[in-house]
Amino acid sequence: MNKIFPENLNILITGGAGFIGSNAVEALLDNNELTVMDNLRNVDDRFIKQFMGRKNFHFKKLDITRMSDFSGLKTFDLILHLAANSDVRGGSGDPETDFNINALGTFNVLEFMRKTDTKRIMFASSSTVYGEASVLPTPENYGPYLPISSYGASKMAGEGFISAYSHYYGITGAIFRFANIVGKNSTHGVIFDFINKLRKNSHELEILGDGSQRKSYLHVNDCIGSMFHVNSILRKTDVFNLGNHETTSVLKIADFVIREMGLKNVEKKLTGGPEGRGWKGDVKLAQLSIDKISSTGWKNMYGSDQSVEIAVKEALAQIGPN
Repeated sequence: MNKIFPENLNILITGGAGFIGSNAVEALLDNNELTVMDNLRNVDDRFIKQFMGRKNFHFKKLDITRMSDFSGLKTFDLILHLAANSDVRGGSGDPETDFNINALGTFNVLEFMRKTDTKRIMFASSSTVYGEASVLPTPENYGPYLPISSYGASKMAGEGFISAYSHYYGITGAIFRFANIVGKNSTHGVIFDFINKLRKNSHELEILGDGSQRKSYLHVNDCIGSMFHVNSILRKTDVFNLGNHETTSVLKIADFVIREMGLKNVEKKLTGGPEGRGWKGDVKLAQLSIDKISSTGWKNMYGSDQSVEIAVKEALAQIGPN
């Protein structure tokens, strides 16, 4: 898989201290010049501290919501734009944060590209732009997009500005609509929540919603690999779903976590929630069509269930004993 990663490029990674960003740094650092831009709001520098001091690694504690923070940066060969507010659940109480970080922040990245003549961007969008799609698996040309969360709406806005800047200024944008990404260095999400709840009470597990929510899960290694596979062949701005053919239910994830923690007789307490959702804005069933990326020759290493199983092991290894 290493052959798909670029070499000898000067790359800016926004949100590079976070979950996907830190894994991308690890995959790219040996053969490229990397600058990580992160305000450390979502996570501290624990995942990138090991790279500090490498001559081809540069960390900038900067905020994409402030245009002035880009002033000291020069032209890059490629921007991997991962910085985002990732708290989908919190959007109903604070939609402005989604707008500022995900929409305005992406606009600022594009303005920086325009001013420095940086021509290539890879953008982490989301399956949430589709809202509750009536077609499953959902293809990239499904529409109209009717997101049901401010997170989905803000990602949709980012996609729109990338498309416009591509037309205006000759930028090439690879737009990736993620399924649920799991794996090493994750600091939130259903796996992380279940582990923390069971560490506090090993006899009972609260499960938001009715447990039947089903989504496609993709391991972070497959996520990064598929992104750079697309980047290596992309000639014009385009959109790709990233996920797996299969879905995994919340109840199955709970079983994986309980088993891997070596627990017995755990009572699962379902909260019900609005229409069986975990929270307002939670898409109950999400399954992306990955026919488009599969047609380019890409194949994931892990299916949805396997991605979750591996991610549970990785999370427990990083969190450590109770």
